[in-house]
Amino acid sequence: MVSKGFLMSCLGGGGREGFASRSLSPRPHYPSMPKYPRRKSKVEVVGGGDLEATPEAAEEEEKRVALFSVVGMACAACAGSVEKAIKRLPGIHDAAVDVLNDRAQVIFYPAFVSEDTIRETIEDVGFEAELIQEELKEKSVLICRLRIKGMTCTSCSSTIESALQDVPGVHKALVALATEEAEVRYDPRVVSANQLMEAVEDTGFEAILVTTGEDINRIELKVDGPFSTRYISMVNNSLQALPGVDDINIDPVLHKVTISYKPDQTGPRNFIEIIESTGSGQLKASIYPEVRGKGLHRHEEINQYYQCFLWSLVFTIPVFLTSMVFMYIPGIKEVLDKKIVNMLKVGELLRWILSTPVQFIIGRRFYVGAYKALRHGSANMDVLIALGTNAAYFYSIYTVLRAATSPNFMGTDFFETSSMLISFILLGKYLEVLAKGKTSEAIAKLMNLAPETALLISYDNEGNVISEREIDSRLIQKNDIIKVMPGGKVASDGFVIWGQSHVNESMITGESRPVAKRKGDSVIGGTVNENGVLHIRATHVGSESALSQIVRLVESAQMAKAPVQKFADRISKYFVPLVILLSLVTWLIWFLAGKFSSYPKSWIPSSMDSFQLALQFGISVMVIACPCALGLATPTAVMVGTGVGASQGVLIKGGQALESAHKVNCIVFDKTGTLTTGNPVVVNTRLLKNMVLRDFYEYVAAAEVNSEHPLAKAIVQYAKKFSTDEENPVWPEVQGFIAITGHGVKATVGNKEVLVGNKSLMVEIGIHIPVEASEILTETERMAQTGIVVSIDREVTGIIAISDPLKPGAREVISLLKSMKVKSIMVTGDNWGTANAIAQEVGIDTVIAEAKPDQKAEKVKELQMSGLTVAMVGDGINDSPALVSADVGIAIGAGTDIAIEAADIVLMKSNLEDVIIAIDLSRKTFFRISMNYVWALGYNIICIPIAAGVLFPFTRFRLPPWIAGAAMAASSVSVVCCSLLLKNYRRPKKLDMLRMSEVVVN
Repeated sequence: MVSKGFLMSCLGGGGREGFASRSLSPRPHYPSMPKYPRRKSKVEVVGGGDLEATPEAAEEEEKRVALFSVVGMACAACAGSVEKAIKRLPGIHDAAVDVLNDRAQVIFYPAFVSEDTIRETIEDVGFEAELIQEELKEKSVLICRLRIKGMTCTSCSSTIESALQDVPGVHKALVALATEEAEVRYDPRVVSANQLMEAVEDTGFEAILVTTGEDINRIELKVDGPFSTRYISMVNNSLQALPGVDDINIDPVLHKVTISYKPDQTGPRNFIEIIESTGSGQLKASIYPEVRGKGLHRHEEINQYYQCFLWSLVFTIPVFLTSMVFMYIPGIKEVLDKKIVNMLKVGELLRWILSTPVQFIIGRRFYVGAYKALRHGSANMDVLIALGTNAAYFYSIYTVLRAATSPNFMGTDFFETSSMLISFILLGKYLEVLAKGKTSEAIAKLMNLAPETALLISYDNEGNVISEREIDSRLIQKNDIIKVMPGGKVASDGFVIWGQSHVNESMITGESRPVAKRKGDSVIGGTVNENGVLHIRATHVGSESALSQIVRLVESAQMAKAPVQKFADRISKYFVPLVILLSLVTWLIWFLAGKFSSYPKSWIPSSMDSFQLALQFGISVMVIACPCALGLATPTAVMVGTGVGASQGVLIKGGQALESAHKVNCIVFDKTGTLTTGNPVVVNTRLLKNMVLRDFYEYVAAAEVNSEHPLAKAIVQYAKKFSTDEENPVWPEVQGFIAITGHGVKATVGNKEVLVGNKSLMVEIGIHIPVEASEILTETERMAQTGIVVSIDREVTGIIAISDPLKPGAREVISLLKSMKVKSIMVTGDNWGTANAIAQEVGIDTVIAEAKPDQKAEKVKELQMSGLTVAMVGDGINDSPALVSADVGIAIGAGTDIAIEAADIVLMKSNLEDVIIAIDLSRKTFFRISMNYVWALGYNIICIPIAAGVLFPFTRFRLPPWIAGAAMAASSVSVVCCSLLLKNYRRPKKLDMLRMSEVVVN
């Protein structure tokens, strides 16, 4: 199999009309955010029905945001029906309906849908709609990312999310507990990133700015030397004078210079040279060390919990020994039972002294967390821990003081309960943070692919290497020439300008076999050069690189909440208050039962009275309940699932895509570039008139050379074989070139009128199709080939047969999908004959041919209306409306930008077998989510009654508070570990049996 990876733009659609245009840029395209569809101002379709963007259409058109007033909505169901109707339209990126304010905000691609169409759709649902605002620039909405420290459960994340959502100018806020990050879409004209940080800090949590959304190309430099006011002014003025510098921020205390810039005009090496030359050799500049990386933050958090746990053990172990062990050892028991004042014993005083640091110093984090939550009218896990440990600790102080002031008082303290409870919870949090760190290992591995250094070389005017030096890879600038040695990593995206080699791209695309590279071929930063030396010209550096884009996509996917997570969010709002109420009710029931002798006194342990027994039951209920397990059930599984997908070459854009994909029972395939390789070649030529084949192809190539259509290019490429100069052929002069939409081309070559296109073109022009030509076309279609008719001076002169080979393993993939009870359908713009032949060859029963882009989207909607959950697999511009309309859009990674951006899942290797991997992985991920919820809910449903003493009357079994706390800590760890089992995911064994044979087309 010849894999193109997803480094080049491929061809989409079906038949001649089904091919989308190749991208003219050498840059590898990835599903980064944001990308925008291209303007459909000029469209050329040279032989059928699918649209192809011409070079004139290369100007990018951005998404638009429209705000509608919707009158008549009465409830959430009304809002849901409006939102669903809007999202069914082609070209809708996102839609949100606010029933309280009678508003609907729609983000859409104007290339596919207009404001009037959206308004009419809302009115068709039964409500009055009016466009009240339109924002022409998506750039008016930026995405800010914040790292948040101190969250413990979904109640914390919900509190922060609500606080951010209430800030004027914030369009949408997402807070992920598992990643400890917030993603905020905001209008910079209304609110700043600093105000967003203040909103988070007002809720009692620490916020660290990751990015404001506008500083994509930003670098921080450290300046060593006498950084005086004079030098600061000189550096600032010198840097400001450079072209491409947008913003400069100098921190004289930290000796840090932060620069925002345009990478196509300047770069970090220029900044360093300017700073050092400004200081006359006294200043030295370098990349500022990253002190706030996510990995470092996670390591610090793990270390904090570990240190706290160790210190708690120092005090808790003696408390445990004095209360549970030493009381049974003669000699030591007598010392501990020795009375100091009245009935106050040595052991009680020791336990009080030892447990106090655990309660108020080591356990301070729980007090702080509880205070922050209660201050904002919410309750989290910290509230439960603080209440439970305080009840045990302060009751114990009461017993100690009573014993010290009374000669007759006999009581039991619970100091071991509070200290052991805090110790076990700290152990649980340590294990939980440790496990959560492993869920994001996929991103860490991706980020570590980039090499630390690179070899920068310079050429003279004659193309000879005149210098070579090693630099920090972060200092690479656009158009730099980088030397890559055998076994070395490619330091930047770019293209080869000298040398040839094989490059291992498995770490990026998942393609296991090395890919041959020679002059002109694209390379991806982070991949490994296997044998020869390569000289590469850097095209995309820093945050614009393919690796950075993939990392951002995976991070965004891990931030996005799956719909099923709303279930946990709803429960978390009422969980803690309900548990506190249950705890109080438990204590009251047992206390009253003991007060009125409703149970035998023999039930009460010898060291307690009825009040203490009731108190233990109440505390156990309070500390055994675990809201964290519910909150971690979905995000941890999504994090691991998306990370595993990325390592398999399957980029999944968030929890919603995962949840929808596991329900898929129908897949709609595009033909060209999806089921076929997308590389058409001329396989046969039949002349109907007596003429030299070379002359025939001169006329045809002259007419087609002006077309950007893939079939036209295939014909021109084949015609070069008949030219004396195959590399630079010269074609006859052409006049009056016309691209006839959906049919072909027309031109005057020399003094002859030449038409090249499909049969319907000839019929519409009024050119007679001979019987022999019709028979040849029928035979061509039967062989799954596309027949192109050539007319010279209004007479059919010849038929050109073009074939697009099937992708390796296409038949086997369709067969495997059938075994998974997934229905396969092919929708193409190609003719019925070719479409049926291809469908028969791969084993697809249902075919829709000669379909325009909007008809593809309509077919998807029809399938959805019949009750099916539909996935659309495509790669061309013509597929994007259907990709958006489908429940799950799956884009072939080698496809066009628009298809990739419209899709929910991107297959980086462009292998059809990855469709099965995407569905199988989503099913296994959602199974883990379901198991997590079963465990988290089951744990609380079973353990809370046990802690409340339901079994005590029958078995005399009770759960001491410290064991209840240990169980609570274990529940969170177990949920995270259950999600981590996804890291062992292996692709279905049936795929290993596929023999992906190499396709050779002569």
